[in-house]
Amino acid sequence: MEAPEKNLALDLVRVTEAAALASARWLGKGNNDAGDGAAVDAMRLCFKSLNIKGTIIIGEGEKDNAPMLHNGEKVGTGNGPAVDVAIDPVEGTKLLAYGRPNAISVVGTAPAGTMYNPGPSFYMQKLVVPPAARNAVDIDAPVKENLVNIAKALGKDVDDLVVFVLDKPRHEKLITQIRDAGARIQLHTDGDVAGALMAVDPRSEVDVMMGTGGTPEGVLAACAIKGIGGQIFARLDPQSYVEKEAIQEAGIDLREIHTVDTLIKSDDVLFAATGISGGTFLRGVQYTGDGAVTHSMVIRGKTGSIRYMEAIHNFNRLMKISSVKYD
Repeated sequence: MEAPEKNLALDLVRVTEAAALASARWLGKGNNDAGDGAAVDAMRLCFKSLNIKGTIIIGEGEKDNAPMLHNGEKVGTGNGPAVDVAIDPVEGTKLLAYGRPNAISVVGTAPAGTMYNPGPSFYMQKLVVPPAARNAVDIDAPVKENLVNIAKALGKDVDDLVVFVLDKPRHEKLITQIRDAGARIQLHTDGDVAGALMAVDPRSEVDVMMGTGGTPEGVLAACAIKGIGGQIFARLDPQSYVEKEAIQEAGIDLREIHTVDTLIKSDDVLFAATGISGGTFLRGVQYTGDGAVTHSMVIRGKTGSIRYMEAIHNFNRLMKISSVKYD
């Protein structure tokens, strides 16, 4: 038995809250980089007060030349535990820019050396399921077979299932197969970290996520999936010859099937996400006359705890001490 110890995830949520508060000012204004840049600046400042020896393994932004915290960048005070860090200051920059739901700010950490580094890979095929179905699926099985097995594990009929799929041309065949199997579909233009979270969140109506999305997003989502006890099966799925060639030159096996335990090799994982734009998953930032309200999700893998947090921020007081400009 261990005495209760400090939950670093409760410090991480301050980082995602800051990024959400700073970026939400750009909701619907059509400027991808401005919202992302505001979140990056806020996140970088907040990391400076965090007692960790952090190294960014997943720094979202490279594949779309967006503002970013760089892979390999050191974050934290340099004191405290050595951790690998995965971040996405705005997961769903287009969602934020066009005022669409489910843009979120996300951070995950794991002990140093335990987080998968995808190198030059930008895309991976993913299958994400909740804890009850973690042993019921196979990434190489036919779509219908997986859905039948998931439904059985969850005590549902196949036509009760809801499948999260990104609405992309590459998923045309997948969507047809899901419909032929009888399951229902939620199509989303962007946001596959949110999709993976929905698949494992016990409050969500989504039962499974299928399809090809971002590799960095897959590793980031694995922090939450690991903490909750769900499962992700994934395989690198390059979407261009240049990407495929870079992966092969890096000596990475394109045939390897990854799981939550190969993407994150420790149970001591932490995760925090804060809603930016509104949505069914996490409510977005709501500005008030003198502040704002945020809604977040915090996961600690060591205990399996999931916290849903509402925070009321008073800008009149906060701006007297904060170096982050929220107003």
